[in-house]
Amino acid sequence: MSTYAQKRGFGAVLWDYLTTVDHKKIAILYLIAGGFFFIVGGLEAMFMRIQLMRPDNDFVSAGTFNELLTMHGTTMIFLAAMPLLFAFMNAVVPLQIGARDVAFPFVNALGFWLFFFGGLFLNLSWFFGTAPDAGWTSYASLATHSKGHGVDFYILGLQISGFGTLMAGINFLVTIINMRAPGMTYMRLPLFTWTTFVASALILFAFPPLTVGLTLLMFDRMFGANFFNVANGGNTVIYEHLFWIFGHPEVYILILPAFGIFSEIFSIFSRKRLFGYSSMVFATVLIGFLGFMVWAHHMFTTGLGPVANAIFAVATMAIAVPTGIKIFNWLFTMWGGSIKFTTAMYWAVAFIPSFVMGGVTGIMLASAPQDYQYHDTYFVVAHFHYVIVGGVVFALIAGTHLWWPKMFGTMLSEVMGKITFWLFFIGFHLTFFIQHFLGLMGMPRRIFTFLPNQGLDTGNMVSSIGAFLMAAGVIVMLYNIVVTQIKNERVGNDPWLDGRTLEWSISSPPPFYNFKQLPLVRGLDALWLEKMEGKKGMMPAEPLDDIHMPNSSFVPVVISFGFFVAAFGVMYNPDGHAWAVPVIIIGLLISFGAMIFRSVKDDHGFHIHKEELIDKDDKGVEA
Repeated sequence: MSTYAQKRGFGAVLWDYLTTVDHKKIAILYLIAGGFFFIVGGLEAMFMRIQLMRPDNDFVSAGTFNELLTMHGTTMIFLAAMPLLFAFMNAVVPLQIGARDVAFPFVNALGFWLFFFGGLFLNLSWFFGTAPDAGWTSYASLATHSKGHGVDFYILGLQISGFGTLMAGINFLVTIINMRAPGMTYMRLPLFTWTTFVASALILFAFPPLTVGLTLLMFDRMFGANFFNVANGGNTVIYEHLFWIFGHPEVYILILPAFGIFSEIFSIFSRKRLFGYSSMVFATVLIGFLGFMVWAHHMFTTGLGPVANAIFAVATMAIAVPTGIKIFNWLFTMWGGSIKFTTAMYWAVAFIPSFVMGGVTGIMLASAPQDYQYHDTYFVVAHFHYVIVGGVVFALIAGTHLWWPKMFGTMLSEVMGKITFWLFFIGFHLTFFIQHFLGLMGMPRRIFTFLPNQGLDTGNMVSSIGAFLMAAGVIVMLYNIVVTQIKNERVGNDPWLDGRTLEWSISSPPPFYNFKQLPLVRGLDALWLEKMEGKKGMMPAEPLDDIHMPNSSFVPVVISFGFFVAAFGVMYNPDGHAWAVPVIIIGLLISFGAMIFRSVKDDHGFHIHKEELIDKDDKGVEA
């Protein structure tokens, strides 16, 4: 297979990825697209930090700074963090539960391409005059008065991307419920699969409110409705509720899979079963449940009244309890373990104090009276980044080092990995720790410059230097990836030697059908159990038989492209352009035409015959 893949030309490989419905290739697509948007979002952050390096700086204008700020937040949350987590979910979850694929391979591909075209549409705003400039939350009070089409790009881009995310969430829910290998009960699921399951449930319930909020905003901006127009009886605070009913569960949609990644790392590199597995599972579910009961802590200053403020303050403090359970379980997992300090383990150990700091400032912000002081200052910026960067980004880089050999069959350099770690870790704390104090000294969020002699000069300079160190760390990591792939030194099934779950029982990278025979799962950490009994791999749960696989399809790309085209027509139609309505019609015809084609075409997939599987196995033994 590998020699055949190397001989194919660029065009053949490109076509393969454009039409693939294989979850492992879709994982690579998510990794590339999410990585690209991560770099774009990082550049936007760097431009902001350059602007704030010294007082009265004029590196960018006030308007451009607003656009950078909006696009940085939107890109990092929607187009970088979530897709990169989806990359690992796609690459790992079907393998961890012993499945040959996800439940809906076609929908999986459609989810990716909708996300990709939505993100592309949003970022094209840079080249079409105006980027979104109403903040990453795009509050209605700012968004309805924003000139140009920036906010329209935001609304339509996120609508298209959001449908893709919703599809991915539903797909993982069905996959984990229906496609577990024999013996894989819920309480034997690896922690990463559990956190994916809960995060997917959150996606299912959190994205509809965002869709409703954006749709109402679209009606206000494009069709003259008055949902948020106060002069005509509208109410802008309603938008805040709709956004944050999505926005706070979104934080847990991001952080729970990150917790799952760290749970795998602590267990593998401490050579120990995860301490308190069942309490970790219940804490994960409880965080998911409580995540929907805290949204108004973003709105303590809107005047909801003391009763509402008190209820949401208590709920916000309560959610710290299951998180605390997790922290102690990770510490106890390491306690007495035979710890191996790999790059991934560096990130995991550094995550605990970094994330706890973010959690402590979260409890400070959860107190409504204190929040009146902290609100809209750099203290909030510092808190948010300690949670998201110190939690999610640390996990993404750790997960990249952990699962890279499984996804690509090659090992990232540990030396360069540790250089990346120290640059990024030191840079991260330099950048954001000082921002707590800038906030307490009164520096507001979203300002593009500040006056000299206000006591803010040194703090901002330190923060900007830290940002450059983080950027240097990312550059080293990219170099590491390129060098690793050029060297192409192959690794075995379990390159860490201490893999505990099913993904480490098959070749790296896995064959496209994942498992020749579905494995029989006899307990938690299924592969580790077999290793302890002196067995090489998993015991099969079924005889060798033909395997049914889905066909590749170009239809998901066509459907997504159609919506991408139609979005331009929808956006420019209010301007009175004659071509707008035809563009809407053409775009929708492309999408619905492709859907009809998919509906009427018999696509039964294909079978891999057991004779081929025996042949491959024999050849492998001979090699």
